Amino acid sequence: MIEFRNVTKAFENDVVLKAVSFKISPGETKVIIGVSGSGKSTILKLILGLIRPDEGQILIESQDITRMSEHELVQVRRRIGMVFQEGALFDSLSVRENVGYRLFEESALSEEEIEVIVLRLLGFVGLTEAIDKMPSELSGGMKRRVGIARALVGSPKVILYDEPTAGLDPITKKTIVELMIKLRDLEGVTTVFVTHDLRAAATIASEYAVAEKDGNLLFRRGATDLRLTNVHFIMLHDGAICFEGSYEQLRESPDAYVRSFVGWPSLTA
Repeated sequence: MIEFRNVTKAFENDVVLKAVSFKISPGETKVIIGVSGSGKSTILKLILGLIRPDEGQILIESQDITRMSEHELVQVRRRIGMVFQEGALFDSLSVRENVGYRLFEESALSEEEIEVIVLRLLGFVGLTEAIDKMPSELSGGMKRRVGIARALVGSPKVILYDEPTAGLDPITKKTIVELMIKLRDLEGVTTVFVTHDLRAAATIASEYAVAEKDGNLLFRRGATDLRLTNVHFIMLHDGAICFEGSYEQLRESPDAYVRSFVGWPSLTA
């Protein structure tokens, strides 16, 4: 679905990524962790084509986007949903208008047809009652959920999350993470999750969603579930990948830097 081939990116004299290579398969969840300034958010901007690499290639569904025109990149972006840290809603637009923005601007759908889609997406994130509210009337967690609903317009195959749980209380964080798990397990969405929140990352790697016949949704734990074996971590350090593997491999890594980042004592200490 996504592939980086020896991607290097610098801003003036600051080399943020150094010959970074990795692959993300369809349906896979890639959790990208690392300290501030390690290049995590730069990877998301490169996937969207908002910035271009200085060296290397980036492929989306086997298409090299590094040489695409802006018009071609717009077509690629339509297949990708983006959830920003603060929701990134338009302050002057209602929740209805924020979620349906792309449909109002780009589609030939009637207002009634757009209303149906917006209500369905708000229903998915549990916010149908907020459809007429303005962003100033929403809590931080509600803004993130509206951001997820907006990212789902067009049924994207890939969703990028940039610190979606940052600054939220534990209960609201749990709601956001469960929405991410729901999209992964019930919709088969390919996920790129940039985060400092190791607790949220651990939940993504250890819980899965099951829809019962009566429509109820259950969240269960079990590292052997197939959906969880498709969750992998990348850790960035000084612009390079210093770890890539499963959550269990991350927990068991003997590398001193990895263990100090995740808060576990060095095995060699």
